Amino acid sequence: MSERVIEGIGATPRTGAGSVVWYRPGATSEDDSEEPVPESDREAERERFETARERAREELEAERERTAERVGEEEAAVFDAHRQFLDDPQIEEGVTEAIEGGTPAASAVREAFADPITQFEGMDGQMAERADDLRDVRDRLVRLLVGGERVDLAELPEGSILLAERLTPSDTAQLDPERVAGFATSTGGRTSHAAIFARSLAIPAVLGVGSDLESIEEDERIVVDGDEGIVVADPTDERVAAARTATADEVLDGRVATVDGREVEVAANVGRAADLEGAVSQGADGIGLYRTEFLFLDREEPPAEAEQYERYVEALEAFPEGRVVVRTLDIGGDKRIPYLDLPDEENPFLGERGIRRSLSSDEGLFETQLRALLRAGAAEGGDLAVMFPLVSTVEELEAALSRVEAVADSLASEGLEYAMPELGVMIETPGAVFMADELASRVDFLSIGTNDLAQYVMAAARENERVADLHDPLHPPMLRAIARSVEAAHDNDAWIGMCGEMAGDPDLTELLVGLGLDELSMSAVTIPAVKGNVSGVEDERARDLATHALTTTTRVDVTNLLSDS
Repeated sequence: MSERVIEGIGATPRTGAGSVVWYRPGATSEDDSEEPVPESDREAERERFETARERAREELEAERERTAERVGEEEAAVFDAHRQFLDDPQIEEGVTEAIEGGTPAASAVREAFADPITQFEGMDGQMAERADDLRDVRDRLVRLLVGGERVDLAELPEGSILLAERLTPSDTAQLDPERVAGFATSTGGRTSHAAIFARSLAIPAVLGVGSDLESIEEDERIVVDGDEGIVVADPTDERVAAARTATADEVLDGRVATVDGREVEVAANVGRAADLEGAVSQGADGIGLYRTEFLFLDREEPPAEAEQYERYVEALEAFPEGRVVVRTLDIGGDKRIPYLDLPDEENPFLGERGIRRSLSSDEGLFETQLRALLRAGAAEGGDLAVMFPLVSTVEELEAALSRVEAVADSLASEGLEYAMPELGVMIETPGAVFMADELASRVDFLSIGTNDLAQYVMAAARENERVADLHDPLHPPMLRAIARSVEAAHDNDAWIGMCGEMAGDPDLTELLVGLGLDELSMSAVTIPAVKGNVSGVEDERARDLATHALTTTTRVDVTNLLSDS
């Protein structure tokens, strides 16, 4: 029998071969009755729903913590959105009304989620993919109500290729890269949570395959090629052998340059010491974003200066010839630390977070962190750079720079060895974009955090799935904000990087190089693909692409331009 190639959307630059395991979740139980509930029992049914909802909250909290540990803090934030859906007043009202009308709780939940899911499915782009989040919450509640058992995807046989109509964030977060050789789904796209988790876990994945996926049977041998975006049934022995021995992209050690010789630094985003090995093995030039808040999580008190010093030195030693960019403590918003007195704000993303807390409520923590960083800068290893998060004004930056000078003076008076690092600002707010000239004139570098910048430029909260489509960094206002920031940096002899999800999309490498970025920082798994793409970029062609992209007026115009390039 000849090979059957089914096309989809590649999510991870990896290829895997293995035996098919079909995942068809569905909560069923003898208790899942469709019989009307007598009026005398309806209050008890309502209480059953509330109990299930409370247990769902507990599960989501546990899964959030586990996902933050295994995958990453930003990926784990999806479970915050799930908690919002769980407590959505419209859905809660729908369940309550159905129960009061005699509908069993499990059926009431299905009914209440049906219309919102249908509405999201009828939308375009990322918004359509948000229906999976609603299904995830719905299925969790139904399972808890009917006593269904959850399928343990963490214990799949080694060498499995998981096939499913769709995978929710809860499903994907369970997958063990040591056991799962890849997965493919009928639905979904590159921006879905399943795709994001796959990249973070370095699992080969192809999504959006369509109904043809159903033609593949349980235990059948297949190949999932996340680079080409294909699923191959009945693969030849040669293709299987190639899939099991080859990586999707060659790891390139050392700096890469465009065809015309322009060097672009390709670095890794890391949050924990365990991430360093993966960054080195994938050929990262250095660290473009060290998320230090991970040092402060899952503990009863903040880390002491000595502990922080050791962690920063460890990162510098991992890249003795590279640069390590450390972001100072960025908490608030969706990052909460129990032992700190964080305010209960109606909209924490617009409240006290990032540098705002470091200059006020957390100034003691900020001073301790700066002491550890300046001391680490004098140790053997790579070059240290420190950047401040969520800067919006020149006053904030000048205050932060003054704190650095004060800490340096203090260390000198104590006779402690230290070195002044490169200092920079994260461009995450419209205020920072508009003041980029003035900010760049005071620091060594700028780094664009596209995840938060998109949130503020487009007025679309990162955790609000209902406006997820507006969170696409390819909207023209975002591209113009990036271009303005690049120009400001270069006009002031500062270098500029990007450390948001956008930087790690290989399909956008040419555009970002054309916009003038000097550094791109990303999840380690995409570093080889981006490095390979950088080496194939022709500067003039890239600049022309960026110029045309900056003249567009809609996101569709941008995506069409990229497709035609």
